Amino acid sequence: MAIPDYQALMLPVLQLANEGEHRVADVVDLVANKLGLAEEEREKLLPSGRQRVLHNRIHWAKFYLTKAGLLSSPGRGRFSITEAGRGLLAENLARIDVSVLMRQPEFREFYRSEGSAASNTSEETTTPGSPVSGTATPEEQIEAAYQTLEATLRADLLGRIAKNSPAFFEQLIIELLVAMGYGGSHKNAAAQLGRSGDGGVDGVINEDRLGLDRVYV
Repeated sequence: MAIPDYQALMLPVLQLANEGEHRVADVVDLVANKLGLAEEEREKLLPSGRQRVLHNRIHWAKFYLTKAGLLSSPGRGRFSITEAGRGLLAENLARIDVSVLMRQPEFREFYRSEGSAASNTSEETTTPGSPVSGTATPEEQIEAAYQTLEATLRADLLGRIAKNSPAFFEQLIIELLVAMGYGGSHKNAAAQLGRSGDGGVDGVINEDRLGLDRVYV
């Protein structure tokens, strides 16, 4: 099965907390086992490659449950259920998500302050830009936005390059290679050729300041 979003993980995290004090790292394996996640899903990383997706989503599920007063932190990296959390579990809800957390005054206050800082929204309105909206965690929203901007910039640059002359493209490649470190910082480290009878060589880069090693492009 696919890795549940962080809101879908709120109920399993609260149920495990009801069994006793836990660390997030321990809960990750317990939740993965309970959900029957494959090893590939357990080890799946965020696009940045810095954290596992499941760990990230469980962390944010725990964070929001804490903001709602349903969990407490008795020690560094540890959490346990509160009386309010036990009361919510006693309702035997099929799912706990942001809409359920909004019933808690602590969470409404948190949402109001965070939401107004992001987009000046009211506490009844959930917007894509607010930290508690949707199914993506804050890191996933940031990385998705970064990838979208990067793809847009890449397409825009390629479009602009394609509209220019072949001579412009040849000079661009030479300047790019120098910027990457070929030729050092020597301003005369590279020269564009790209003329009739050049044998298909568009440029030459002196790889060191003395020009003893050359790269032909």
